[in-house]
Amino acid sequence: MRRLLLVLALVVSACGLNGNYRDQSFQMRAVPELDAARYQGLWYEVARFPNTFEKDCAGVTAEYAALPDGRLAVRNTCRKGGLDGPVRVVEGSARFVGAGILKVRFSDIIRIEGDYWVLYVSPSYDIAVVGEPAGDFGWILAREPQLDRAQLEVPLATLRANGYDTARLEYVVQAPR
Repeated sequence: MRRLLLVLALVVSACGLNGNYRDQSFQMRAVPELDAARYQGLWYEVARFPNTFEKDCAGVTAEYAALPDGRLAVRNTCRKGGLDGPVRVVEGSARFVGAGILKVRFSDIIRIEGDYWVLYVSPSYDIAVVGEPAGDFGWILAREPQLDRAQLEVPLATLRANGYDTARLEYVVQAPR
């Protein structure tokens, strides 16, 4: 039953029932190159635009790993209600459709794929910004659970340059490492 509810939440969110956080008159630009091997591994969600499937989630992480067919395995984890809340995990896969542009799917039952555009990745692959053209989603990810103000400058500027209203971001509670 929980899996069905999660799939339904993903379907609802894929249908655009989340808030639109992006002025689509701005041309969205993904990174011209993305090294999939360096992008793999664990990322902490530092900030996100509110969405239905991450409501009340803390301690959110995303983990990417290579699959034999060239896709990436995706494992998203959250703690519902707070850092001591129950762990919720959803798994899926992502396939590359262009430079820095992926299609992500979290269910083999419902074949809806979401857009996942890497808008920025730092040269050391320790900070990334992800969005999607409709503007319903966006994330700042990092290899560490928190970023300081200076580290947030480029990710926030990247979101603004792609038309996002960064005042609507919510910062994710993470346990310090």
